[in-house]
Amino acid sequence: MKKVIITISGDVQGIFFRAFVKDRANELGLTGYVRNTEDKKVEAVVEGHELKINKLIESCKEGPMGAKVNNVMTKTIPCTGEFKNFRIKY
Repeated sequence: MKKVIITISGDVQGIFFRAFVKDRANELGLTGYVRNTEDKKVEAVVEGHELKINKLIESCKEGPMGAKVNNVMTKTIPCTGEFKNFRIKY
């Protein structure tokens, strides 16, 4: 199991990016959350198997229709198993 913070920058707010990430994470069986940040980015905290997290990262590089992704940064942190599902955090 692995835990990663994914930070997506570009034109990523107001175009259903969080819903896109949530749907993809659920398809992959990942847990965690996704949220908008105050500096106009989208941040996801994700736990699961490394290969599935990598698939989610690749999806984030494309994003939903209308997104203009400039950068996707990742940071691995200790896995805690704290999440039961994947949700949008407001």
